[in-house]
Amino acid sequence: MNIGLAFSRNARRNPHALATFAGPDSRTWEQVDDRACRLANLLIDRYGVQRGDRVAVLVANRVEVVELVGGCAKAGAVYVGLNFRLGEPEYDEIFDNCTPKVILADADLAPMARKLTDGTDVVVLDIDDPTQYEAQLSTASPAAPATERLVNSEDEFCIVYSSGTTGRPKGILFSVGATLQHAAVAASEYELSENTRWLIAIPHNSSMQITLAPLALLGGAIGFSDSRGFKPERLVEEVRSNAVTHTFLVPTMLIRLLESGIDRDTIPSLQTIGYGSAPIAPDRVAALVERFGPIFVQLYGMAEIASIGTMLRKSDHAAAADGRPELFTTCGKESMAVMVRLVDEIGTDVPAGERGEIAFGTPYTMIGYYREPERTSEALIDGWMHSGDIGQWTSDGYLKIVGRKKDLIIRGGFNIAPTEIENVLTLHEQVREAAVVGLDDPEWGEAIAAVVIASGAQAPSADELMQWCRQQGLPSIKVPERIEVWQDLPRNAVGKITKAQVRERLSSPAGVV
Repeated sequence: MNIGLAFSRNARRNPHALATFAGPDSRTWEQVDDRACRLANLLIDRYGVQRGDRVAVLVANRVEVVELVGGCAKAGAVYVGLNFRLGEPEYDEIFDNCTPKVILADADLAPMARKLTDGTDVVVLDIDDPTQYEAQLSTASPAAPATERLVNSEDEFCIVYSSGTTGRPKGILFSVGATLQHAAVAASEYELSENTRWLIAIPHNSSMQITLAPLALLGGAIGFSDSRGFKPERLVEEVRSNAVTHTFLVPTMLIRLLESGIDRDTIPSLQTIGYGSAPIAPDRVAALVERFGPIFVQLYGMAEIASIGTMLRKSDHAAAADGRPELFTTCGKESMAVMVRLVDEIGTDVPAGERGEIAFGTPYTMIGYYREPERTSEALIDGWMHSGDIGQWTSDGYLKIVGRKKDLIIRGGFNIAPTEIENVLTLHEQVREAAVVGLDDPEWGEAIAAVVIASGAQAPSADELMQWCRQQGLPSIKVPERIEVWQDLPRNAVGKITKAQVRERLSSPAGVV
Protein backbone atom coordinates (compact mmCIF):
# COMPACT_ATOMS: atom_id res chain seq x y z
CA MET A 1 0.00 0.00 0.00
CA ASN A 2 1.05 3.60 -0.58
CA ILE A 3 -0.60 7.02 -0.67
CA GLY A 4 -0.89 6.99 -4.47
CA LEU A 5 -2.82 3.71 -4.36
CA ALA A 6 -5.02 5.14 -1.59
CA PHE A 7 -6.16 7.87 -3.99
CA SER A 8 -7.07 5.26 -6.62
CA ARG A 9 -8.88 3.13 -4.05
CA ASN A 10 -10.95 6.10 -2.86
CA ALA A 11 -11.89 6.93 -6.45
CA ARG A 12 -13.01 3.33 -7.02
CA ARG A 13 -14.87 2.80 -3.76
CA ASN A 14 -16.46 6.24 -3.32
CA PRO A 15 -15.98 8.16 -6.57
CA HIS A 16 -18.46 10.90 -5.70
CA ALA A 17 -17.39 11.35 -2.08
CA LEU A 18 -15.95 14.74 -1.25
CA ALA A 19 -12.14 14.83 -1.23
CA THR A 20 -11.50 18.57 -0.95
CA PHE A 21 -13.89 21.32 0.04
CA ALA A 22 -13.48 24.87 -1.23
CA GLY A 23 -16.93 26.13 -2.18
CA PRO A 24 -17.41 25.98 -5.96
CA ASP A 25 -13.89 24.55 -6.34
CA SER A 26 -14.64 21.46 -4.21
CA ARG A 27 -13.67 18.15 -5.79
CA THR A 28 -14.60 14.49 -5.40
CA TRP A 29 -12.11 11.67 -4.96
CA GLU A 30 -12.69 10.66 -8.58
CA GLN A 31 -11.74 14.16 -9.72
CA VAL A 32 -8.75 14.48 -7.39
CA ASP A 33 -7.43 11.05 -8.38
CA ASP A 34 -7.74 11.97 -12.06
CA ARG A 35 -5.73 15.15 -11.53
CA ALA A 36 -3.14 13.31 -9.42
CA CYS A 37 -2.67 10.71 -12.18
CA ARG A 38 -2.27 13.45 -14.77
CA LEU A 39 0.27 15.26 -12.60
CA ALA A 40 2.26 12.06 -12.08
CA ASN A 41 2.39 11.40 -15.81
CA LEU A 42 3.30 15.05 -16.45
CA LEU A 43 6.20 14.82 -14.01
CA ILE A 44 7.42 11.54 -15.51
CA ASP A 45 6.84 12.08 -19.24
CA ARG A 46 7.53 15.79 -19.65
CA TYR A 47 9.97 16.60 -16.89
CA GLY A 48 11.81 13.29 -16.53
CA VAL A 49 11.05 12.74 -12.86
CA GLN A 50 12.17 9.30 -11.71
CA ARG A 51 11.47 7.37 -8.53
CA GLY A 52 13.32 9.00 -5.66
CA ASP A 53 13.64 12.42 -7.31
CA ARG A 54 12.55 15.32 -5.12
CA VAL A 55 9.59 17.50 -6.09
CA ALA A 56 9.26 20.64 -3.96
CA VAL A 57 5.89 22.27 -3.33
CA LEU A 58 6.10 25.98 -2.54
CA VAL A 59 2.54 27.24 -2.22
CA ALA A 60 0.31 28.85 0.39
CA ASN A 61 -2.55 26.79 1.81
CA ARG A 62 -4.89 25.69 -0.99
CA VAL A 63 -6.84 22.57 -1.94
CA GLU A 64 -4.48 21.74 -4.81
CA VAL A 65 -1.98 20.56 -2.18
CA VAL A 66 -3.93 17.29 -1.97
CA GLU A 67 -3.50 16.48 -5.66
CA LEU A 68 0.16 17.55 -5.49
CA VAL A 69 0.75 15.01 -2.71
CA GLY A 70 -1.08 12.34 -4.71
CA GLY A 71 0.73 13.14 -7.93
CA CYS A 72 4.15 12.89 -6.30
CA ALA A 73 3.21 9.62 -4.60
CA LYS A 74 1.94 8.07 -7.84
CA ALA A 75 5.13 9.12 -9.63
CA GLY A 76 7.32 7.66 -6.88
CA ALA A 77 8.82 11.10 -6.28
CA VAL A 78 9.78 12.37 -2.84
CA TYR A 79 7.30 15.05 -1.81
CA VAL A 80 8.96 18.14 -0.29
CA GLY A 81 6.24 20.38 1.13
CA LEU A 82 7.66 23.75 2.16
CA ASN A 83 6.51 26.36 4.65
CA PHE A 84 5.56 29.40 2.56
CA ARG A 85 6.48 31.79 5.41
CA LEU A 86 10.26 31.30 5.30
CA GLY A 87 12.78 33.80 3.99
CA GLU A 88 14.78 33.63 0.77
CA PRO A 89 18.05 32.55 2.49
CA GLU A 90 16.25 29.58 4.06
CA TYR A 91 14.74 28.47 0.75
CA ASP A 92 18.19 28.76 -0.81
CA GLU A 93 19.60 26.37 1.81
CA ILE A 94 16.67 24.00 1.39
CA PHE A 95 17.01 23.81 -2.39
CA ASP A 96 20.74 23.27 -2.01
CA ASN A 97 20.07 20.40 0.40
CA CYS A 98 17.28 18.54 -1.39
CA THR A 99 18.18 19.45 -5.03
CA PRO A 100 14.62 19.25 -6.37
CA LYS A 101 13.99 18.13 -9.93
CA VAL A 102 10.80 20.20 -10.11
CA ILE A 103 9.37 23.00 -7.97
CA LEU A 104 5.60 23.48 -8.02
CA ALA A 105 5.01 27.05 -6.86
CA ASP A 106 2.18 29.56 -6.72
CA ALA A 107 2.25 32.94 -8.45
CA ASP A 108 3.58 34.75 -5.36
CA LEU A 109 6.54 32.42 -4.83
CA ALA A 110 7.42 31.21 -8.34
CA PRO A 111 9.60 34.28 -9.17
CA MET A 112 11.74 33.71 -6.09
CA ALA A 113 12.05 29.99 -6.86
CA ARG A 114 13.22 30.85 -10.39
CA LYS A 115 15.73 33.35 -9.02
CA LEU A 116 17.22 30.84 -6.58
CA THR A 117 17.48 28.08 -9.19
CA ASP A 118 18.67 30.27 -12.05
CA GLY A 119 21.43 28.56 -14.01
CA THR A 120 20.35 25.07 -12.96
CA ASP A 121 18.20 22.39 -14.59
CA VAL A 122 15.45 22.77 -11.98
CA VAL A 123 11.98 23.23 -13.51
CA VAL A 124 9.74 25.78 -11.78
CA LEU A 125 6.08 25.28 -12.64
CA ASP A 126 3.66 28.09 -11.72
CA ILE A 127 0.41 26.35 -10.78
CA ASP A 128 -1.48 29.66 -11.04
CA ASP A 129 -0.43 30.22 -14.66
CA PRO A 130 -3.20 28.65 -16.81
CA THR A 131 -0.78 28.27 -19.71
CA GLN A 132 1.44 26.09 -17.54
CA TYR A 133 -0.13 23.89 -14.89
CA GLU A 134 -3.76 23.52 -16.01
CA ALA A 135 -2.88 23.45 -19.71
CA GLN A 136 -0.26 20.75 -19.19
CA LEU A 137 -2.52 18.70 -16.90
CA SER A 138 -5.28 18.74 -19.50
CA THR A 139 -3.04 17.09 -22.09
CA ALA A 140 -1.38 14.59 -19.72
CA SER A 141 -2.57 10.99 -19.57
CA PRO A 142 -5.25 10.24 -16.93
CA ALA A 143 -4.12 6.61 -16.65
CA ALA A 144 -2.51 5.48 -13.43
CA PRO A 145 1.27 5.38 -14.01
CA ALA A 146 3.09 2.09 -13.50
CA THR A 147 5.08 3.66 -10.66
CA GLU A 148 1.90 3.84 -8.56
CA ARG A 149 1.89 0.07 -8.17
CA LEU A 150 5.52 -0.21 -7.06
CA VAL A 151 4.95 -0.75 -3.35
CA ASN A 152 8.03 -0.73 -1.13
CA SER A 153 7.63 0.40 2.46
CA GLU A 154 11.30 1.39 2.64
CA ASP A 155 11.04 3.85 -0.25
CA GLU A 156 11.57 7.52 0.57
CA PHE A 157 8.20 9.29 0.69
CA CYS A 158 8.57 12.87 1.92
CA ILE A 159 10.95 15.42 3.41
CA VAL A 160 9.66 17.81 6.06
CA TYR A 161 11.86 20.83 6.76
CA SER A 162 11.97 22.04 10.34
CA SER A 163 14.03 24.74 11.98
CA GLY A 164 16.82 23.38 14.10
CA THR A 165 18.90 24.60 16.99
CA THR A 166 21.64 25.72 14.63
CA GLY A 167 19.23 27.78 12.57
CA ARG A 168 19.83 25.72 9.44
CA PRO A 169 16.71 24.00 8.10
CA LYS A 170 16.68 20.25 8.80
CA GLY A 171 15.35 17.97 6.09
CA ILE A 172 13.49 15.24 7.96
CA LEU A 173 13.15 12.21 5.68
CA PHE A 174 10.32 9.69 6.09
CA SER A 175 9.73 6.38 4.37
CA VAL A 176 6.48 5.17 2.82
CA GLY A 177 6.05 2.61 5.60
CA ALA A 178 6.61 5.09 8.42
CA THR A 179 4.12 7.50 6.88
CA LEU A 180 1.45 4.82 6.57
CA GLN A 181 2.02 3.58 10.13
CA HIS A 182 1.75 7.09 11.52
CA ALA A 183 -1.36 7.72 9.42
CA ALA A 184 -3.01 4.68 10.99
CA VAL A 185 -2.12 5.89 14.48
CA ALA A 186 -3.40 9.41 13.74
CA ALA A 187 -6.65 8.01 12.35
CA SER A 188 -7.22 6.05 15.55
CA GLU A 189 -6.12 8.69 18.04
CA TYR A 190 -8.11 11.49 16.37
CA GLU A 191 -11.14 9.23 15.73
CA LEU A 192 -11.11 9.84 11.97
CA SER A 193 -13.33 8.18 9.37
CA GLU A 194 -14.49 8.60 5.78
CA ASN A 195 -17.02 11.10 7.16
CA THR A 196 -14.33 13.34 8.64
CA ARG A 197 -13.98 16.86 7.30
CA TRP A 198 -10.68 18.33 8.43
CA LEU A 199 -9.87 22.02 8.02
CA ILE A 200 -6.10 22.59 7.80
CA ALA A 201 -5.56 25.96 9.47
CA ILE A 202 -1.77 25.77 9.96
CA PRO A 203 0.79 25.75 7.11
CA HIS A 204 0.21 22.63 5.01
CA ASN A 205 3.80 21.42 5.27
CA SER A 206 3.14 20.58 8.94
CA SER A 207 0.05 18.52 8.11
CA MET A 208 1.29 15.56 6.05
CA GLN A 209 1.36 12.84 8.71
CA ILE A 210 -1.39 14.23 10.96
CA THR A 211 -3.97 15.06 8.29
CA LEU A 212 -3.17 14.52 4.62
CA ALA A 213 -1.94 10.91 4.83
CA PRO A 214 -4.60 9.55 7.25
CA LEU A 215 -7.49 11.16 5.37
CA ALA A 216 -6.11 9.87 2.08
CA LEU A 217 -6.17 6.37 3.56
CA LEU A 218 -9.70 6.77 4.90
CA GLY A 219 -11.23 8.75 2.05
CA GLY A 220 -12.26 11.70 4.20
CA ALA A 221 -12.40 15.34 3.07
CA ILE A 222 -9.81 18.09 3.49
CA GLY A 223 -10.11 21.86 3.34
CA PHE A 224 -7.57 24.63 3.78
CA SER A 225 -7.75 27.92 5.62
CA ASP A 226 -5.50 30.85 4.79
CA SER A 227 -2.82 30.51 7.46
CA ARG A 228 -1.12 33.78 6.58
CA GLY A 229 -3.23 35.50 9.21
CA PHE A 230 -5.59 33.78 11.63
CA LYS A 231 -9.03 35.30 12.15
CA PRO A 232 -11.45 33.54 14.53
CA GLU A 233 -14.46 34.83 12.63
CA ARG A 234 -13.16 33.34 9.39
CA LEU A 235 -12.58 30.01 11.12
CA VAL A 236 -16.20 30.00 12.31
CA GLU A 237 -17.44 30.78 8.80
CA GLU A 238 -15.35 27.98 7.28
CA VAL A 239 -16.40 25.47 9.93
CA ARG A 240 -20.10 26.30 9.57
CA SER A 241 -20.20 26.46 5.76
CA ASN A 242 -18.36 23.13 5.36
CA ALA A 243 -19.63 21.19 8.41
CA VAL A 244 -16.01 20.79 9.54
CA THR A 245 -15.49 18.07 12.16
CA HIS A 246 -11.76 18.37 12.94
CA THR A 247 -9.00 20.96 12.95
CA PHE A 248 -5.62 21.61 14.56
CA LEU A 249 -4.60 24.98 16.01
CA VAL A 250 -1.44 26.29 17.64
CA PRO A 251 -1.81 27.98 21.05
CA THR A 252 -1.71 31.51 19.61
CA MET A 253 -4.77 30.69 17.53
CA LEU A 254 -6.55 29.11 20.49
CA ILE A 255 -5.98 32.22 22.60
CA ARG A 256 -7.41 34.44 19.87
CA LEU A 257 -10.37 32.10 19.56
CA LEU A 258 -10.92 32.37 23.31
CA GLU A 259 -10.64 36.15 23.31
CA SER A 260 -13.05 36.51 20.39
CA GLY A 261 -16.04 35.50 22.50
CA ILE A 262 -17.00 32.69 20.11
CA ASP A 263 -18.68 29.78 21.88
CA ARG A 264 -19.53 26.12 21.27
CA ASP A 265 -22.96 26.86 19.82
CA THR A 266 -21.30 28.83 17.02
CA ILE A 267 -19.39 25.79 15.72
CA PRO A 268 -21.63 22.79 16.53
CA SER A 269 -20.17 20.44 13.88
CA LEU A 270 -16.65 20.64 15.32
CA GLN A 271 -15.91 17.39 17.18
CA THR A 272 -12.17 17.69 17.77
CA ILE A 273 -9.66 20.52 18.08
CA GLY A 274 -6.08 19.30 18.20
CA TYR A 275 -3.42 21.63 19.55
CA GLY A 276 0.30 21.68 20.25
CA SER A 277 3.61 22.88 18.73
CA ALA A 278 4.19 25.42 21.53
CA PRO A 279 3.54 25.93 25.25
CA ILE A 280 0.15 27.16 26.47
CA ALA A 281 -0.75 28.23 30.00
CA PRO A 282 -2.88 25.70 31.92
CA ASP A 283 -5.44 28.37 32.86
CA ARG A 284 -5.99 29.11 29.17
CA VAL A 285 -6.66 25.44 28.45
CA ALA A 286 -9.09 25.31 31.37
CA ALA A 287 -10.92 28.35 29.99
CA LEU A 288 -11.11 26.76 26.53
CA VAL A 289 -12.61 23.56 27.92
CA GLU A 290 -15.10 25.58 29.95
CA ARG A 291 -16.11 27.50 26.82
CA PHE A 292 -16.16 24.72 24.22
CA GLY A 293 -16.30 21.52 26.24
CA PRO A 294 -13.74 18.66 26.27
CA ILE A 295 -13.30 18.50 22.50
CA PHE A 296 -9.55 19.15 22.73
CA VAL A 297 -6.62 16.80 22.12
CA GLN A 298 -3.16 18.07 23.02
CA LEU A 299 -0.27 16.66 21.03
CA TYR A 300 3.36 16.63 22.11
CA GLY A 301 6.16 15.22 20.04
CA MET A 302 8.66 16.38 17.46
CA ALA A 303 8.77 16.58 13.69
CA GLU A 304 11.26 13.71 13.59
CA ILE A 305 8.58 11.29 14.82
CA ALA A 306 5.86 12.92 12.69
CA SER A 307 4.65 14.87 15.75
CA ILE A 308 2.60 12.32 17.71
CA GLY A 309 4.50 11.28 20.84
CA THR A 310 2.19 11.81 23.79
CA MET A 311 -1.42 12.99 23.89
CA LEU A 312 -3.63 14.65 26.47
CA ARG A 313 -6.86 13.18 25.21
CA LYS A 314 -10.45 14.41 25.38
CA SER A 315 -11.09 12.24 28.43
CA ASP A 316 -8.11 13.87 30.16
CA HIS A 317 -9.46 17.35 29.43
CA ALA A 318 -12.82 16.29 30.83
CA ALA A 319 -11.16 14.88 33.96
CA ALA A 320 -9.08 18.03 34.41
CA ALA A 321 -12.20 20.19 34.23
CA ASP A 322 -13.93 17.88 36.70
CA GLY A 323 -11.57 18.20 39.63
CA ARG A 324 -8.11 17.25 38.33
CA PRO A 325 -6.71 20.59 37.06
CA GLU A 326 -3.13 19.35 37.49
CA LEU A 327 -3.58 17.37 34.27
CA PHE A 328 -3.52 20.65 32.35
CA THR A 329 0.15 21.01 33.38
CA THR A 330 1.05 17.76 31.60
CA CYS A 331 1.29 16.68 27.98
CA GLY A 332 -0.60 13.46 28.54
CA LYS A 333 0.40 9.84 28.07
CA GLU A 334 2.14 8.00 25.26
CA SER A 335 0.33 7.44 21.99
CA MET A 336 -0.56 3.86 21.06
CA ALA A 337 2.63 3.12 19.08
CA VAL A 338 5.11 5.15 21.13
CA MET A 339 7.48 4.39 23.99
CA VAL A 340 8.95 7.31 25.93
CA ARG A 341 12.16 7.03 27.95
CA LEU A 342 13.71 9.62 30.24
CA VAL A 343 17.49 9.34 30.01
CA ASP A 344 20.59 10.95 31.46
CA GLU A 345 23.58 12.37 29.60
CA ILE A 346 24.90 8.91 28.68
CA GLY A 347 21.55 7.51 27.60
CA THR A 348 20.75 5.53 30.74
CA ASP A 349 17.19 5.56 32.05
CA VAL A 350 16.85 7.84 35.08
CA PRO A 351 15.31 6.49 38.32
CA ALA A 352 11.55 6.80 38.78
CA GLY A 353 10.46 10.33 39.64
CA GLU A 354 13.66 11.98 38.41
CA ARG A 355 14.09 14.28 35.45
CA GLY A 356 15.67 13.21 32.19
CA GLU A 357 15.85 13.94 28.50
CA ILE A 358 12.80 12.71 26.61
CA ALA A 359 13.62 10.06 23.99
CA PHE A 360 10.98 8.57 21.69
CA GLY A 361 10.83 5.05 20.30
CA THR A 362 8.31 4.62 17.46
CA PRO A 363 7.88 2.55 14.28
CA TYR A 364 7.47 5.77 12.31
CA THR A 365 10.60 7.67 13.31
CA MET A 366 12.40 9.45 10.48
CA ILE A 367 14.98 7.71 8.32
CA GLY A 368 17.27 10.60 9.18
CA TYR A 369 18.14 14.19 8.36
CA TYR A 370 18.48 14.31 4.60
CA ARG A 371 22.13 14.13 3.52
CA GLU A 372 23.31 14.86 7.08
CA PRO A 373 24.51 11.58 8.61
CA GLU A 374 26.46 13.21 11.44
CA ARG A 375 23.50 15.30 12.51
CA THR A 376 21.32 12.20 12.35
CA SER A 377 23.66 10.12 14.51
CA GLU A 378 23.71 12.84 17.18
CA ALA A 379 19.91 12.78 17.59
CA LEU A 380 18.87 9.25 16.56
CA ILE A 381 20.71 6.84 18.85
CA ASP A 382 20.02 3.10 18.68
CA GLY A 383 16.61 3.83 17.19
CA TRP A 384 15.66 6.32 19.93
CA MET A 385 14.91 9.89 18.89
CA HIS A 386 16.32 12.32 21.45
CA SER A 387 14.18 15.44 21.81
CA GLY A 388 16.37 17.84 23.77
CA ASP A 389 13.41 18.40 26.13
CA ILE A 390 13.61 17.54 29.81
CA GLY A 391 10.66 15.61 31.22
CA GLN A 392 9.38 14.02 34.39
CA TRP A 393 6.70 11.40 34.99
CA THR A 394 3.85 12.08 37.40
CA SER A 395 2.87 9.34 39.84
CA ASP A 396 -0.01 8.31 37.57
CA GLY A 397 1.94 8.10 34.32
CA TYR A 398 1.50 11.53 32.77
CA LEU A 399 4.49 13.27 31.21
CA LYS A 400 5.45 16.80 32.25
CA ILE A 401 7.87 19.02 30.33
CA VAL A 402 10.07 20.75 32.89
CA GLY A 403 12.63 22.42 30.66
CA ARG A 404 14.54 22.36 27.40
CA LYS A 405 18.01 21.00 26.99
CA LYS A 406 18.39 23.24 24.01
CA ASP A 407 17.69 26.96 23.88
CA LEU A 408 15.25 26.65 21.01
CA ILE A 409 12.54 29.32 21.07
CA ILE A 410 9.03 28.18 20.13
CA ARG A 411 6.92 31.13 19.01
CA GLY A 412 3.42 30.54 17.69
CA GLY A 413 4.31 26.94 16.89
CA PHE A 414 7.40 27.98 14.88
CA ASN A 415 10.84 26.77 15.96
CA ILE A 416 13.39 29.59 16.13
CA ALA A 417 17.11 29.14 16.75
CA PRO A 418 18.60 32.02 18.82
CA THR A 419 21.98 31.66 17.11
CA GLU A 420 20.46 32.62 13.77
CA ILE A 421 19.21 35.93 15.19
CA GLU A 422 22.41 36.52 17.15
CA ASN A 423 24.44 36.11 13.97
CA VAL A 424 22.33 38.75 12.22
CA LEU A 425 22.59 41.21 15.11
CA THR A 426 26.37 40.89 15.35
CA LEU A 427 26.69 41.73 11.67
CA HIS A 428 25.70 45.29 12.61
CA GLU A 429 28.82 47.44 12.87
CA GLN A 430 27.80 48.85 16.26
CA VAL A 431 27.12 45.45 17.87
CA ARG A 432 29.95 43.48 19.44
CA GLU A 433 27.99 40.66 20.98
CA ALA A 434 24.39 39.47 21.25
CA ALA A 435 22.34 37.03 23.28
CA VAL A 436 18.82 36.03 22.27
CA VAL A 437 16.37 34.22 24.55
CA GLY A 438 12.70 33.35 24.69
CA LEU A 439 10.47 34.89 27.36
CA ASP A 440 7.08 33.61 28.42
CA ASP A 441 4.30 35.17 26.37
CA PRO A 442 0.59 34.46 27.04
CA GLU A 443 -0.37 34.72 23.37
CA TRP A 444 2.58 33.41 21.36
CA GLY A 445 4.02 30.95 23.87
CA GLU A 446 7.36 32.72 23.79
CA ALA A 447 8.47 36.22 22.84
CA ILE A 448 11.92 36.93 21.40
CA ALA A 449 14.17 39.20 23.44
CA ALA A 450 17.71 40.22 22.61
CA VAL A 451 20.52 41.82 24.59
CA VAL A 452 23.44 43.40 22.75
CA ILE A 453 26.81 44.80 23.74
CA ALA A 454 27.81 47.86 21.76
CA SER A 455 31.13 47.74 19.92
CA GLY A 456 31.90 51.39 20.71
CA ALA A 457 30.63 54.43 22.56
CA GLN A 458 27.68 54.83 20.22
CA ALA A 459 25.01 52.18 20.79
CA PRO A 460 22.30 51.48 18.20
CA SER A 461 18.66 51.91 19.22
CA ALA A 462 16.24 49.00 19.52
CA ASP A 463 14.22 50.27 16.55
CA GLU A 464 17.37 50.52 14.45
CA LEU A 465 18.34 46.94 15.25
CA MET A 466 14.85 45.62 14.53
CA GLN A 467 14.95 47.32 11.15
CA TRP A 468 18.43 45.87 10.58
CA CYS A 469 17.11 42.36 11.20
CA ARG A 470 14.38 42.87 8.60
CA GLN A 471 16.87 44.27 6.09
CA GLN A 472 19.06 41.18 6.52
CA GLY A 473 16.15 38.96 5.51
CA LEU A 474 14.89 37.67 8.85
CA PRO A 475 11.19 36.77 8.60
CA SER A 476 9.00 38.94 10.83
CA ILE A 477 8.35 36.04 13.20
CA LYS A 478 12.10 35.92 13.99
CA VAL A 479 12.62 39.66 14.57
CA PRO A 480 13.05 40.36 18.32
CA GLU A 481 10.21 42.28 19.91
CA ARG A 482 12.46 43.56 22.66
CA ILE A 483 16.10 44.61 22.38
CA GLU A 484 18.17 46.04 25.20
CA VAL A 485 21.74 47.33 25.32
CA TRP A 486 23.75 46.14 28.33
CA GLN A 487 27.25 46.94 29.48
CA ASP A 488 28.11 43.26 29.83
CA LEU A 489 26.60 39.80 29.66
CA PRO A 490 26.57 37.20 32.47
CA ARG A 491 29.08 34.43 31.92
CA ASN A 492 30.20 31.20 33.52
CA ALA A 493 33.69 30.26 34.65
CA VAL A 494 34.91 29.54 31.15
CA GLY A 495 33.48 32.74 29.69
CA LYS A 496 30.37 31.28 28.08
CA ILE A 497 27.24 33.43 28.19
CA THR A 498 24.74 32.02 30.68
CA LYS A 499 21.42 32.37 28.94
CA ALA A 500 19.47 31.36 32.05
CA GLN A 501 20.74 34.51 33.79
CA VAL A 502 19.98 36.64 30.76
CA ARG A 503 16.44 35.28 30.75
CA GLU A 504 16.09 35.80 34.50
CA ARG A 505 17.23 39.43 34.35
CA LEU A 506 14.97 40.22 31.41
CA SER A 507 12.04 38.62 33.23
CA SER A 508 12.68 40.58 36.43
CA PRO A 509 9.90 43.09 37.20
CA ALA A 510 12.49 45.77 37.90
CA GLY A 511 14.41 45.06 34.72
CA VAL A 512 18.15 45.41 34.36
CA VAL A 513 19.96 47.43 31.73
